[in-house]
Amino acid sequence: MFPLKDTVMGASTFFASALPHDVCGSNGLPLTPNSIKILGRFQILKTITHPRLCQYVDITRGKHERLVVAAEHCEKSLEDLLRERKPVSSSKILCIAYEVLEGLQYMNKHGMVHRALSPCNILLDRKGHVKLAKFGLYHMTAQGIDVDFPIGYPSYLAPEVIAQGIAKRSDHTQCEKPLPSGPKSDLWSLGIILFELCMGRKLFQSLEIAERLKFILMLGCVDDIVTVLAEEHGCLDIIKDLSENIIALLKKCLTFQPSKRQVFKELLHDNLFSEVSSLYPPFHKPAGLFSSSPRCANLTLPEDISQLCKDEDSDYLAERSIEEVYYLWCLAGGDLEKELVNKEIIRSKPPVCTLPNFLLEDGESFGQGRDRSSLLDDTTVTLSLCQLRNRLKDVGGEAFYPLLEDDQSTLPHSNSSNELSAAASLPLIIRERDTEYQLNRIVLFDRLLKAYPYKKNQIWKEARIDIPPLLRGITWAALLGVEGAIQAKYDAIDKDTPIPTDRQIEVDIPRCHQYDELLSSPEGHAKFRRVLKAWVVSHPDLVYWQGLDSLCAPFLYLNFNNEALAYACMSAFIPKYLYNFFLKDNSHVIQEYLTVFSQMIAFHDPELSNHLNEIGFIPDLYAIPWFLTMFTHVFPLHKIFHLWDTLLLGNSSFPFCIGVAILQQLRDRLLANGFNECILLFSDLP
Repeated sequence: MFPLKDTVMGASTFFASALPHDVCGSNGLPLTPNSIKILGRFQILKTITHPRLCQYVDITRGKHERLVVAAEHCEKSLEDLLRERKPVSSSKILCIAYEVLEGLQYMNKHGMVHRALSPCNILLDRKGHVKLAKFGLYHMTAQGIDVDFPIGYPSYLAPEVIAQGIAKRSDHTQCEKPLPSGPKSDLWSLGIILFELCMGRKLFQSLEIAERLKFILMLGCVDDIVTVLAEEHGCLDIIKDLSENIIALLKKCLTFQPSKRQVFKELLHDNLFSEVSSLYPPFHKPAGLFSSSPRCANLTLPEDISQLCKDEDSDYLAERSIEEVYYLWCLAGGDLEKELVNKEIIRSKPPVCTLPNFLLEDGESFGQGRDRSSLLDDTTVTLSLCQLRNRLKDVGGEAFYPLLEDDQSTLPHSNSSNELSAAASLPLIIRERDTEYQLNRIVLFDRLLKAYPYKKNQIWKEARIDIPPLLRGITWAALLGVEGAIQAKYDAIDKDTPIPTDRQIEVDIPRCHQYDELLSSPEGHAKFRRVLKAWVVSHPDLVYWQGLDSLCAPFLYLNFNNEALAYACMSAFIPKYLYNFFLKDNSHVIQEYLTVFSQMIAFHDPELSNHLNEIGFIPDLYAIPWFLTMFTHVFPLHKIFHLWDTLLLGNSSFPFCIGVAILQQLRDRLLANGFNECILLFSDLP
């Protein structure tokens, strides 16, 4: 993700449409709530980074299908330019058009359509450059199917979108599922916005919504849409003064037939933009940690690195990625819903106020106003970083640029160094919630991981202290020794051809860690299916055993947007800790493992071992799911993360020690109970 720089973070909210409670899916299970579906689809938006797009950061679920979205935000937008009621210069319009088209083309490359393009969603940063906001709403809501409000603004909707319309029955089924809008509908919206900027005022303000839509459809009957719009709004004189380039651009955008409108790529290379295109070098996404291209290709270093921390006024926090700043903001007490409540975007209504004034015997009610909460509130609330900055005020500049090679004992320390060393001795749960401590750990691990595999030993050394939750997924990959172009390897595996294991995978996925919102989403299920199938197909000598899905869950959760990395981690983990466990006949392997485990119990706790043997409570009855799934079948994910943080630092025999440790924790209860009580205890571990 890009650094925060001179932008801010903002929060907005909307409701997913509620599903009927008494309906089940074809598999007999309750229907997945629309908010869960949206949450799953949202995740891919976090990976779409471009200078012309506002970076999505997080989404949270609230009560009654409420969703709150956190994203990069700018205080100024094209709406502010229109409020000045002055025509914008031709050169400025060309720059705005080119920048918007860059953003739309990048979205289209990732299979996305904005559909809600309007002046208020085209933001301007402090340098006056464009950033498109709310570009993912149409994608995350499945083209508007999962919400009760229409996506798009009446004045800016393309004619084909209006003509198609959307019909929903009251029972939440589609009368006629609308075809998704194509990218060319965004080009029409851009044309209307550019026309408004040329005029210095908004279109259709005197018309009701229905009249606006009718007028836009009527434009199909005219030859010159630009002239008709100018006549209708009394600004023919302004249009006549526009340059040929601007008129040509407006006509290309405001072409009634979508088939005749140009695509973004063609328009960006049009001679119209010959004056401005040289100002914008092509965007290259930075290479990831596990990519085939060199990571240091575009690296620039300052001439004198010692000057980095000299500037007292430097805003070091703004140099960190938006994802990191948001994570630290949450640790410092930030709460998305609370921010929206403070700005009265979220308002609580006493239940007594929702009662109707008058009720007939047949159940018909009167006097109850329409609940407007299900409609879209377009407001974005800026998230204040004051609390976070105050929390980090004692952190010196050197903390943001830790030296990895030199002896740091002679370096000057900030006021917070003593507190930091004190925090290192606190319990892990407290350390993970300490803002200052996490900042230092995140910065350090970020630097080390960028130097992987050169710094693999140091990553290992630091991981023995703890692993920052924000970077856990990629740190695990480093500890497992994952290297190379993993994406190409994953893409080469056939994940589509049906195989005999498909049926068992389909049965297991809906039962695997489904308390987690992300893994229970349809998007999570699809990713589970692909990763598990990729592993089965690429390991023909091994077979799918129940429990493999549980083993996959931690890797998929931590690398939800990187299936290739989840697959690579799983492929490295199984040979190290579960060697031969997934053979077609694994009975002798498991039996040997359980025999060693029995001997370990006898060595460490002879009294407990004798008691368990006397009552016939042998490891075969309780330990197979422990070791076959490396405890993922018996513990929730948040406990597995801490357990595996340590497990990945040990060798293949370390799981025995974990098993003995669990028995030690339950020792008193096991010694005091017989066979039946022990079975009950292990069927539902405390």
